[in-house]
Amino acid sequence: MAPTAPAPAVEKDNKRITTGWTFYDWANSVYPLVITSSIFPIYWGSITKAINPTDEVDFLGFHVPGSSLLTYAISFAFLLIALVSPFLTSLADYSGRKKLFLQIFCYLGALSCAGLYFFTKDNLTLSTFIFIAATVGFSGSIVFYNSYLPEISSEEKFDSLSARGFSMGYIGSVLLLVICLGIIMGPHLAGGPEGVALFGMSTGQATRLSFLLTGVWWIAFAQIPFFTLPPDTGRAADAPVSEDGWLLNGFRELGKVWEQLKQQPNLKRFLLAYFTYNMGVQTVMYVATIFGDKVLHLDSTSLITTILLLQVVGILGAWLFAKISERIGNTRALSWAVFIWMLICIAGYYVQAGWSFYALAGVIGLTMGAVQSLSRSTYSKIIPENTPNAAAYFSFFDVVEKLGIVIGTLSFGLIGQITGSMRNSILSLIVFFIFGLGFLLTLRGKTLRDTPATNPATFPGPPAASSAASTPSTLK
Repeated sequence: MAPTAPAPAVEKDNKRITTGWTFYDWANSVYPLVITSSIFPIYWGSITKAINPTDEVDFLGFHVPGSSLLTYAISFAFLLIALVSPFLTSLADYSGRKKLFLQIFCYLGALSCAGLYFFTKDNLTLSTFIFIAATVGFSGSIVFYNSYLPEISSEEKFDSLSARGFSMGYIGSVLLLVICLGIIMGPHLAGGPEGVALFGMSTGQATRLSFLLTGVWWIAFAQIPFFTLPPDTGRAADAPVSEDGWLLNGFRELGKVWEQLKQQPNLKRFLLAYFTYNMGVQTVMYVATIFGDKVLHLDSTSLITTILLLQVVGILGAWLFAKISERIGNTRALSWAVFIWMLICIAGYYVQAGWSFYALAGVIGLTMGAVQSLSRSTYSKIIPENTPNAAAYFSFFDVVEKLGIVIGTLSFGLIGQITGSMRNSILSLIVFFIFGLGFLLTLRGKTLRDTPATNPATFPGPPAASSAASTPSTLK
């Protein structure tokens, strides 16, 4: 069985292609900033309080706190994408239509995000499902987007290109957030009456407009990578179609990758490291706003200022650690970043409102960008070179991240509930970083890419793939 046609060679480090690729970071990073981290959670809280001042709301016949409902929606979305993305990415590899799947998830996420414009207290249940669809679209598209990195870039430029993508994302998302805040808060900051936004809109209308702008921004700028990334290869015209069709063949392709993982101990070690340390990183990112609100009692202006600080410093962090990795290697640079996160957990236990909080936020932003960027590029260096199953490999990477978010946020909430303090939850995250650092240390000094990297009998691909893929990575 020959699933796909031999893929035409893609020119690596082509400036037009790599620049276009980074624009998807620019396009979709507005979602985690505007929707996940800043404006949407604040609007959600105002809606649930408008429904019931005690923050207790009805959802599908259940009475739940409004803040918990938002957390459950996020967890459900991540669980859903963790379950379906391995199948979808293996199907994308088998069918040769990776870009098509990227577009499908992009449009699902962006259109759902724009649909939140209609979110009011009268349609909480429907809006919750729209929010879930937006989160699924965002998370699903990232898998296919990341899988292009080893296809379009030479290995020695993985770190710098990954960092450039994250930097583009930080810059684009901050730009749109500033525009949205100008629409919502500009007239009031200029001395106008409270509750009145630009063009005489109410604050609620202006806030919903920011959700619409986020979806439009996402779709509009996504056209750049859609136009510049290599076209889908599709199936070979003479390739036999299995009687089982695409669905079961998608599972078979995923099974091949799973069998290949068993032969790559270094890849498994890195996935274990990523699972544990990223569990702590992602948890901090998702609970930082809640911690500032509930524990430090910061107002919305201070919280948004902090979020902007995280984004701006994240640009520096992604670039700085890319340079560090060039000098000392990926795993050493990641180890230092994870060690700094351990110190962040200790500092978070003692932090108070004021300069210490902003200083801690600056360090978080610095290492947040570093860990995200370096993790993506390091994984690209470890997986088999020139494998036609890149999307399926990155689906494992994505599942590890999503399950980590679910487990990390759940443990954070349980520890806070049991001990009565979120500070204890922050301190407890140090355990994840200790395990992550331990797994990383088992990789230091090793040639990380296991050989032979691919078996052409298992993974049909370009004729040159088997020899090129057998070259071990010099990554340390």
